[in-house]
Amino acid sequence: MTRITDVLTPEDLQTINSLEIVARLVVEGFCAGLHRSPHQGFSVEFRQHRAYVPGDEIRHIDWKVYGKTDRYFIREYEEETNLRATLLLDKSGSMDYGSGPVTKFHYAVRLAACLSHLMLRQPDGVGLVTFDQEMKRYIPPRSQPGHLQVLLEVLQASRPGGETELGKVFHELVPKIHRRGLLIIISDLFGDVTKLMSALAHFRHAHHEMLIFQIWDRAELSFPFTQWTRFESLEEKQWHRMVDPGHLRKAYLENLARFREELRNGCHNYHIDLVPLVTDQPYAQALAHYLTIRKKYG
Repeated sequence: MTRITDVLTPEDLQTINSLEIVARLVVEGFCAGLHRSPHQGFSVEFRQHRAYVPGDEIRHIDWKVYGKTDRYFIREYEEETNLRATLLLDKSGSMDYGSGPVTKFHYAVRLAACLSHLMLRQPDGVGLVTFDQEMKRYIPPRSQPGHLQVLLEVLQASRPGGETELGKVFHELVPKIHRRGLLIIISDLFGDVTKLMSALAHFRHAHHEMLIFQIWDRAELSFPFTQWTRFESLEEKQWHRMVDPGHLRKAYLENLARFREELRNGCHNYHIDLVPLVTDQPYAQALAHYLTIRKKYG
């Protein structure tokens, strides 16, 4: 059994727990502002059936339908929580990079655990999608206390690897996330910016609120290499080059600045918060800082 203390330190938990009031105001703001949820209050009114997916609670299976069709279907009801949030966690090969003791993926997993713990305490519904070049796992949003263990076990078992194309994956996810809610993307966002923005527009057209935590390693931002260095692709395992970084630094930093500017402009156009986080920043403190700023400026 995976517990929250297996993933987060007591110091992390203390930081997150002290943010409960701040985070509640932040999360409820998504419902009470421009994008108010159409489902208010507690309701057990039946809404529709949908196909069972791994992670759904067995008690919601409609056994009468199973008896007639020999297929599993879930009975869905109207909204029972303030917010339905889904974490979209990038587990592609580039997330396995780390110039220090913490890889981007290790950092992303801890951040996802912080967010899950925080929102389930409020209580809001939280789900999880892991992906690389395709969706790997989908855990639908739930608000029950025991749901945190389900999310933590999937997070702990996830390993980065493989190529990715964010635009393609996100387009395919839109019809799978049935109800509008908050989508929190945790990724380095490496890929084609134009295709990514098209997919984000698709999410926004489906009336989802969006928040992106872009994970960086400090070396990716500063390019500190000074001697001949072997560079290897973490997504295309056969690709590697031995190069003099002095000949690459100027072009690399220029391309990096252009990439980040395109992302900022695109997210701004679609009213999406883009929050850069660097792996040498404590994740609980970085999250606390963002939530405080979010509360202050609304």
